[in-house]
Amino acid sequence: MTTKLLLIILDGVPLRNFRRLFGNLEGWVDSGDAQTWTHRSVIPSISASCYASIHTGVAPADHGCTGNGNVFRLTHPDVFAQIRKGGGTTGAVAHSFWSEFFNRAPFDVVRDIEYDEPDSASINHGRFHTMTGYGDTNQMTPSDVDLFGTLTNLCGRFDLTYGLLHTCTLDSMGHRFFHDCQDMDAACFVMDEMLAPFIPRWRDMGYDVIVTADHGQDDRGHHGGRGALQQDTALYYFGDARGPDPSTIIDQRQLAPTILKRLGAPVPDTMRAASFLT
Repeated sequence: MTTKLLLIILDGVPLRNFRRLFGNLEGWVDSGDAQTWTHRSVIPSISASCYASIHTGVAPADHGCTGNGNVFRLTHPDVFAQIRKGGGTTGAVAHSFWSEFFNRAPFDVVRDIEYDEPDSASINHGRFHTMTGYGDTNQMTPSDVDLFGTLTNLCGRFDLTYGLLHTCTLDSMGHRFFHDCQDMDAACFVMDEMLAPFIPRWRDMGYDVIVTADHGQDDRGHHGGRGALQQDTALYYFGDARGPDPSTIIDQRQLAPTILKRLGAPVPDTMRAASFLT
């Protein structure tokens, strides 16, 4: 594989907050260094269901994850496994659900919190967190700088072909404060400022970078159903491939085959959506 790619998922950011508050990402769009589109989640637009669809390319009705209380080892072909079949090396810095979906379940906080498994058929290098005890009074989310730094460390140490980073910070804060308020304005500003220095660093390391969210949130801090605020988010792409017209809406099921095609990994028959990059 000659191309490498990182997928950065900032959980629970509605489209309007990306386009209004992430000045660095929008600045790169203006300068021509990034392309952006609307990204529409599957339904239910709940976190675990979206995680599963992003990496299998199928709807929740097919992969079977109906919500955060129904997490298990998925059986559909997925991005990690297909990259491994193509000879690539994979890594993930993410919530423990990702390890359960794509490596093994149930999650063991001692065994699975950190692992390096070169022979794994899915995730080779995993660094996970559980957010145990999460609630409005204690959000239990790691610092995003620490997460970005950890992914960069894995890229440097293991020359990842594909790396996933997932952070729940903005989703958790959105559930507490809702998205149309000063608290969320500030939180999005801080996330944009934390993320920005890493994007040119990753690009210098040879990576295409996709920044997006799994879903949005509505005016009451809710998601899970249908509607633009719950389903629609932004997708930013940094790389040499070209995408469709900026007015195009990217279906969430397009992410998996797009990543695999970009990396030159085999795309399974179950991933029927079209790649949005050429």
